[in-house]
Amino acid sequence: MRISLLLLFLLLTRILPGQSADDLEKQLREASSSKEKMMLNYQLAETWLKNDARKAVDYGKTAHQLAVDLRNNGMAAEAAYLTSRGYDRQRDDRNEDVWLRSAVKFAMEANDADLIIKTVDQRSRLAVKNRDNRKALQVVQEAFEYFSNKGGQGISQMQAQYEIQKNQLEREKRQLEEEKRRLEAEISGLSRDKQRIASERDDLRQDKTILTERQQVLEQEKQMVEEEISKKEVEIKNMSAETARARLFVSESRRLIDSLEAKKAIDSLTIVQKEMALQNSELEKEQGRYLIYLLGVASVFTILLAFMFYLRFLSKKKSTTQLSRQNKIIEEERQRSDELLHNIMPLEVAKELKEKGAATARQFPEATVLFTDFKNFTQIAERLTPQQLVNELNDCFRAFDHIISQYPDIEKIKTIGDAYLCASGLVNHKTIPKNIVQAALEMQEFLEDHKKEKIRLGLPYFEARIGIHTGPVVAGVVGFKKFAYDIWGDTVNLAARMEEQCEAGRVNISETTFGLVKYSFECQPRGRLSVKNKGMLEMYYVRQAL
Repeated sequence: MRISLLLLFLLLTRILPGQSADDLEKQLREASSSKEKMMLNYQLAETWLKNDARKAVDYGKTAHQLAVDLRNNGMAAEAAYLTSRGYDRQRDDRNEDVWLRSAVKFAMEANDADLIIKTVDQRSRLAVKNRDNRKALQVVQEAFEYFSNKGGQGISQMQAQYEIQKNQLEREKRQLEEEKRRLEAEISGLSRDKQRIASERDDLRQDKTILTERQQVLEQEKQMVEEEISKKEVEIKNMSAETARARLFVSESRRLIDSLEAKKAIDSLTIVQKEMALQNSELEKEQGRYLIYLLGVASVFTILLAFMFYLRFLSKKKSTTQLSRQNKIIEEERQRSDELLHNIMPLEVAKELKEKGAATARQFPEATVLFTDFKNFTQIAERLTPQQLVNELNDCFRAFDHIISQYPDIEKIKTIGDAYLCASGLVNHKTIPKNIVQAALEMQEFLEDHKKEKIRLGLPYFEARIGIHTGPVVAGVVGFKKFAYDIWGDTVNLAARMEEQCEAGRVNISETTFGLVKYSFECQPRGRLSVKNKGMLEMYYVRQAL
């Protein structure tokens, strides 16, 4: 049966030389028998293997199932092996091993020694590639036992493969023992590094203590300023009270002057009447003398009243000046507080937080997240003093802040150690992430210039990986005393994965971001790469703006 099937396969390949995939698919649609469909599916799998591994896998699986239904173990084994080749081209090791195992099973049932040897060899190579030499040895040993029990051909070759795998395991065992001895030797030298790290940790703790003391001093100064403002407000209130007392005093003075004038007028009339009865000449002298007295009294009260008004004017002017100065200080402090709030969160969120005391969390369906991280940061940090390390990070992050400040749609989120996180598209409508990709290129350009300068001076330098992904995020404000604006979602995790799969000095973007900026930037396809907990994802390097 197997020989007749192979003859039929050879006849078909001779009759249909160089047929295209379109011709074969047309014949497959017109085929009526299961055997003919099985052979055409197998041919299509072979045809598509080099150009489209996914189609090759689909046709190979169909051919395998038809062969199983027809109980054609030999063809089922061939189709399973061809399907494993398709998964090999997709770099899917797990499915490749599954179909290789199926190919071995059906090849053993068909007693196809050549296919068994070829398939077992491929399975053992795959196991060695995945650093599972024990599994490779087990695969070869199972095939060896099969040939020993069945008496088939190829026993010597399988035995040789078994011995090769066994010797390789022994060599790796010796290498592991040598590696163990080398690591034990290195561990003995780690004590000095540990002491040095402990010393640097103490220095960092001391710096932290100094910063804490400075912060306490600033808090005390702030309390003093608030107490001073409170005192000034009390003084202003006291000034208002003194002004009211002064007005009352002036009113009483006027009333006293009026009463004195009336009394003096009555007295003067009495004196005049008495003097008129006694002597006209004395009346004239007394009237002149009284007139001078009245004029003197009036002058004194007029001067006193003018002095009171002058004191009132000076007091009002002084209180107005002090009040204006205090209002100016309060306004400056308010502006400084607003500016600080705007620096740590978007303007709309800061406005809502000021008005309501809380900010509502929002979901943005298409935000773009940029994630950076420095290469070999720990090793470089060990070569710098704490102050030098902080200065280097400050220079880089200040430059990143300056770059994204040129683009109004980009919002800085936070820094996490040596990582820098920012995002765009935190609005209620769709946006194109062109600006944030351009900002990423400018960040790498700054780091490249910074690197050249550090190399010229013989100093260590930082190189960064940048990853970008576009997708939905949730944004909001958390915290009570120290507010923090942050974003959450799988988009942030995927941006971090893009950064992890990136080379230093490059900008790596996801397939989603590429679809939005492909007409604005020249990008280099990287193919499908394995991502932790996400499977295989398409990635692209951004080379330059078009």
